[in-house]
Amino acid sequence: MFIVKVPGINGLGRTKGCEGAGNAILKSLKEIYTNESGKKIEVDKLDLEEIHLDNENLELSNKLIYENSFKTFEEKPKTIFLGGDHSVSYSTTRAFFDYCQNSGREPCLIVFDAHADCMTPMKEPTHEEWLRKLIEDGFPAENILLVGVRNIWEDEKKFLEKNSVRMISINNLLKDLENSCDTIMEFAFGKELYVSIDIDVIDPAFAPATGYPEPGGLTSRQFIYLIQRINKIKNLRAFDIVEINSEKDKQNNNMTIKLGAKILGELI
Repeated sequence: MFIVKVPGINGLGRTKGCEGAGNAILKSLKEIYTNESGKKIEVDKLDLEEIHLDNENLELSNKLIYENSFKTFEEKPKTIFLGGDHSVSYSTTRAFFDYCQNSGREPCLIVFDAHADCMTPMKEPTHEEWLRKLIEDGFPAENILLVGVRNIWEDEKKFLEKNSVRMISINNLLKDLENSCDTIMEFAFGKELYVSIDIDVIDPAFAPATGYPEPGGLTSRQFIYLIQRINKIKNLRAFDIVEINSEKDKQNNNMTIKLGAKILGELI
């Protein structure tokens, strides 16, 4: 497992503090001796890298994230990207898309998020628009699945419907968690899979330190069940974990960071 810290932020000031999440999560991971499958976690032996970014130069930052991510997909069988806010996922998933096209593979993207992130994109997409920009760039919308969304703007709804992007609402997810997970895994069958995790898919009672907390989300236990199962998919190529604000979390006894470390521990 290859782990890449991507400390990028482009959230119009709402995500300042997310750039430190990668280091904070890895520090917290040292407090977890084994994951739930019994695998010993040795942080000092992890295959780690950081993409060094200047968040004042968004164009250069996106270029660096893209180039490093593309190289990673060529060289590493499985990668976890630690953000950063969700804007970094535009460059990582665009690299994933181009890698799949170049290698004759079919890309698949599953996004766990409380929001659709499909507002009209700026020149350098923020954490509110990255997914729309990715679709407009050509990523096949029929191969994108949004999971856990519970707050969508009208313009986003129209865009998602026009492009036939599939969604599993939070209500349908919770009606039958096991069956919903089966649906997610069937959706990814036979494709190269990238999974993007916005921490706000989880209820703020369990993950309060994020930019746009939305009540009514998954419990941490429910989410861990989902990612434990998804992590068994053979064609899984990458995860990202984003939108954890390590500065904001200091007032919450680092609860969100600890959850991020728990999630990371279950994936490695």
